[in-house]
Amino acid sequence: MTMDLWRAWSERDEALRAAVVSSSNMAQALAHHADDSLKEVDTVLFELVERIESDGTRPAALLRVHGLLTQIPVELPQIQSVDVYDEDGRILVSSMSAQNPGINNSDREYFQYHRANADHQVHVGLPVQSRRTGKWVIPLSRRFDHADGSFAGVVSASFDVGYFSRFYNRFDIGKQGAIVLAFNSGIMVLRYPSLAGTIGKDVTAAATFRDYAAKQFSGSVSLVSELDGVTRLNSFQHLERYPLFVNVALGRNEVLDGWWSAAIVHVCGAISLVLALAMVGWRLIAQIQLRAGAEQKLVRAHGAMEALNQSLEQLAMQDSLTGLANRRRFDLALASEHRRAVSHESALALIMIDIDYFKQYNDIYGHVAGDECLRAIAKVIKEAGQRRAGDLAARYGGEEISVLLPDVDTEAALQIAEKIRRGIRALKITHGGSPYGIVTISVGIDAVDGPARASQPELLIRGADRALYAAKSAGRDRSRIAGEATPEPGA
Repeated sequence: MTMDLWRAWSERDEALRAAVVSSSNMAQALAHHADDSLKEVDTVLFELVERIESDGTRPAALLRVHGLLTQIPVELPQIQSVDVYDEDGRILVSSMSAQNPGINNSDREYFQYHRANADHQVHVGLPVQSRRTGKWVIPLSRRFDHADGSFAGVVSASFDVGYFSRFYNRFDIGKQGAIVLAFNSGIMVLRYPSLAGTIGKDVTAAATFRDYAAKQFSGSVSLVSELDGVTRLNSFQHLERYPLFVNVALGRNEVLDGWWSAAIVHVCGAISLVLALAMVGWRLIAQIQLRAGAEQKLVRAHGAMEALNQSLEQLAMQDSLTGLANRRRFDLALASEHRRAVSHESALALIMIDIDYFKQYNDIYGHVAGDECLRAIAKVIKEAGQRRAGDLAARYGGEEISVLLPDVDTEAALQIAEKIRRGIRALKITHGGSPYGIVTISVGIDAVDGPARASQPELLIRGADRALYAAKSAGRDRSRIAGEATPEPGA
């Protein structure tokens, strides 16, 4: 009996530990999804600012911009609208069919921020209700300037808060579970399942934020909710590029529901076993079978939990568009392989790849075609560059892809880079904005070839970046090795 009680208590602890791992992996996956979703919108804003600062805000230029704006909400469902405002807050052009020329947003927080700050970084504003639709949105905005550098206006995208709610609805968090997306300042963006008055609520006084999320990049803690008194297992994860964090909370009682059932079965089985030994021998067999059945259910449940954890962990380390490793996994692999190369005095090569004239490709064919192009190129890179267990192809950012090659020197890396470059040319993806008429890439290569090159991994990235810049400066569609001139490869 004592052993059964000890075993049941151990299984209880294991169920709680498994729930913490599951909620932590889910928080990482959701933070990665939010980071990527915001980055897609940010990229659109960056390109619009470049176009407006280049073409100006004359009627003909704005007409061209309007043609682009109307396509953006179609390609990016998280965007409700994209608007361009002049220096006085008056709307110049909008993605919505009704332009509403009387709208003036100079009183909005994000507009006042850009007017007072000369930096050109994206600004993620607090959630507000749209004046046109009444829906809650997160304004992402960038400033654009006149030719003399003075403030000319703001490009703003209204990110639909409901987009996150619809995505979170795919996850089974139980009846007591909750998912919260909030700013690092403690202002809540949304809670799923939704509760009245939660959007824009200040949660700085809540223990989860005050004592944990405000002080750590990620973590897990069990707390009693101040909102409804339910004890939950909380796992939080901050976004890497934007000032928000995700908190996944699972009801502690729901997590232990399965354990309670199993524990009751175990205890009843033990009592019945004692009684059976005292009364009738044949009851012993029945109780053993009952225990075996309960244990088999626990094994199946544990296996399902492990499979879910592995799936979520892979999602947190993978780029959702290309299927390649993401930047976080690349940074971890680079640090690890660099330490190994320095310790063993072995080679380590890095290939940096940039798609030539990719902005023009998106302008001509649209972002949906651009995504398909990225996926096709990623497939070639993975097949040609990720041949061994230690090789890693990762989406470094935007249209940049990196290939990390342990135990590969400079010359071997150049051969792999050229194989990739020729493979992408062989795709013959039409590109009307490129002088080559097809999609091509530029490649930069650097390597740690021995103890003389032992240094920080950032220098390896910097060397490959310089070589990539040299390849692009030399006319693109070629490979360059850091620190030396490489003969131009044939097309």
